[in-house]
Amino acid sequence: MALNSTPLTGKERILKTLRFEEPDRVPHFEVMFELEDQAFGLKFPDRTEWDGCTKEKKQQLLDQCMEIYVKIVDRFKWDALLTVWPWSDADGIRAARKVFTDNSIMIGSVIGQSSLSIEWMDDWVEFAVNLVEKPHVLHELARRRCDNALKTAQEMADAGADFIHIVNDIAFNAGPFVSPAQFREFILPYMQEQVGFIKDLGVIPFIHTDGNIMPILDDYISIGAACFQSVDPMAGMDIAEVKKRCYGKMALMGNVQCSLLQDGPKEAIRQSAEYCLEHGSPGSGYVFMASNSIFSEYINFFLLFPNKTTVLKFLPNNILYLLRK
Repeated sequence: MALNSTPLTGKERILKTLRFEEPDRVPHFEVMFELEDQAFGLKFPDRTEWDGCTKEKKQQLLDQCMEIYVKIVDRFKWDALLTVWPWSDADGIRAARKVFTDNSIMIGSVIGQSSLSIEWMDDWVEFAVNLVEKPHVLHELARRRCDNALKTAQEMADAGADFIHIVNDIAFNAGPFVSPAQFREFILPYMQEQVGFIKDLGVIPFIHTDGNIMPILDDYISIGAACFQSVDPMAGMDIAEVKKRCYGKMALMGNVQCSLLQDGPKEAIRQSAEYCLEHGSPGSGYVFMASNSIFSEYINFFLLFPNKTTVLKFLPNNILYLLRK
């Protein structure tokens, strides 16, 4: 794209990236931003405040969230917004649609606990027994979770979601929490069903897992999602290798090491960001993002964006920071 061309909107930029078409710059947003107090002197509602609240109270909480989201999108030039608050709730999408009325950014929400996963495991011993002796019990649980996810996805589509992010941690740093064969039996078909359903609704499906999924990466690609978020560097997920295997099939999002944003050192933060841009961006199909939630020191987050506003731009042979105040 010529340097003097009209800039794309955030939504256009993301859509081109998901199609592996060259955008005008590398798109950026974050799944969760937890530095709102440091950045703006404002706080998202405590997650317990949503439980059992009245309609009037919920609207107040939504307004509180949207005030912060508007400031985040404006300051950091996000190309998309994932309304994680309220969690997995179509009302967050409706509220965002009322605020971001120009359709310039992608708006989505998150669905969790939609498959068997690490973070929702109540009893590991019982789970291990059921894998061998009572597989029907696990299939029944997976079916219930899948059905709940389909219902939520329908509500989000009706609310105007551009994309839905399905989040289930299925791997530790050492690898998947089940064998490849067990993944194909107990998890893969249900995730494929969810992704297919979301596509049929005309919504774009994203998926997330932390951990090292290299042993099942081809299976993960076969889920059919448009984009895989995290690409966990702390688990040894090298974006250069993942990009080679996923290119043209599933876009990538993340891989800037979030633990470095928390602990530093500063030069390592820059190196992680530059590595992601160098190996993730060529040929499109990459959204610049931390590997997980932004919970770091605010000053460290800005190391990714010198002078507070950074445009990440494709140039013929490289990607350069074009800085502006």
